[in-house]
Order: sequence, then C-alpha cells, then structure tokens
Amino acid sequence: MAKTAELRNTSVVKKNEDKTRDQVARTILENGPLTAADLAQKLGLTPAGIRRHLDSLIEESLLSSKEPYRTLDSARGRGRPSKVFAVTDLGREKFESAYDDLAVSALRFMASAVSPNLVKEFAATRSEDIKKRLIKKFSTLRTREKKIDELVTFLSAEGYAATQKQNSAGVELCQHHCPIAHVAAQFPELCEAETNAFSELLGTHVQRLATIAHGDGVCTTFIPTGAIPPRKRVDA
Repeated sequence: MAKTAELRNTSVVKKNEDKTRDQVARTILENGPLTAADLAQKLGLTPAGIRRHLDSLIEESLLSSKEPYRTLDSARGRGRPSKVFAVTDLGREKFESAYDDLAVSALRFMASAVSPNLVKEFAATRSEDIKKRLIKKFSTLRTREKKIDELVTFLSAEGYAATQKQNSAGVELCQHHCPIAHVAAQFPELCEAETNAFSELLGTHVQRLATIAHGDGVCTTFIPTGAIPPRKRVDA
C-alpha cells in the first residue's frame, strides 16, 4: 500500500514538472527569446527552478541558448549580458503541429475543392486586416521611424516577438516567433501578402531577407529609412 502511494505521488510530481516545463517553453514561444530571470518573473518560479526546466528543454533540443543582440547603448554598459533562450525548430513542431496540421489541411481543401486562387485571396484578406488595424494609427505618425516603432509594437502584441535593428541603410525588422510558420512553409502566399502589407503601410519597398517558414531562425525584413534617390532619366 505504501509503495502504491509512493508511486502515485511520484506520478503527480512528474505531471506537475512536465506541466511547468511546457509552460516555460510555451512562454518563450509566445513572447520570443527570454532570459532565465524574465521567465522566473513571468511564471513565479525561483531562478534555480527555472534553470532546471531550461536545462531539461535544452537537453531535448526543444530550446537553445544564445547571446542577446546588443545595441550600441547596451554595449557600453558594464557586465556580460544574460543569455536568452529561444525555441528551436523541433520545439516549434512539438508545440504547434496539431493546430498547424489542421490549418494546412483546411487550406489544401480550399485550394483543391473550391479554387486554386482561394489561398491567395485568403492571404490578401489577412493582409488587408493587418492594414485596417494599423492604418488609422499610422495616419497620425509623421516619420517612417515612428511607423516602424508602431509596427514592432503591433507585431509583438500579435505574438511575433518583434524587434528592430538599426543600421546605416535602414532598419531590420525581426520577428523572432511566427505563429503560422508551419502553415506559411506550405503556403508562401501568406508571407508574401504580409510583406506587401508592411510595404503599403510604411510607404516604401521592403525586402524579406529571411523567414522562419523557410528554415531561418528569425523572420527578417529590411526597411530603408533614408531618402530614396530620384531615378536617373534614360534618353531614348
């Protein structure tokens, strides 16, 4: 009897451990790369407790650790920055595959049973929804830089964990998480329509440099911020 109770208690503890571990991975998945301290604060766990779960997830290749991106200002600060933890491709598959498979099946059905163009129309509708939700706010912003700030805030709120990196030619908009990555890998029309939405909202041509859907670690879009030189006239 005592052995049965001990086994039951062990089983409960393991279930609780697995649940907490899944919460850790899910929090990173929904918020983008986080430090151990960030995770401990969000989940109400001790640093020692959070690191045990992080070590377990890294050992299973569901998470990876890396040095955080450092801006010029942060590089001037003292001390070594804390490592951030990100979900790997294997981790994304584990936590998102069920919903993604359903979405892919639905879009395939739409394309085959109704019309091959229906997926493209769906992607365009999704793109229009993004523009409608931002266009009013963008109308009050006078500079492209401020519009980029607003776009980063919007995308982060939508679960894309967006950040931006400034360089001499413009801004790299980085989306560290993509809720539709698996679906977009099957239907690139979704990425193309999203890129077009960014371009129209910001009033400039933008260029996708990398996407999670195609196996890259981060979705990266280059946005020029400098003045665009006039086109040279070519005499006939």
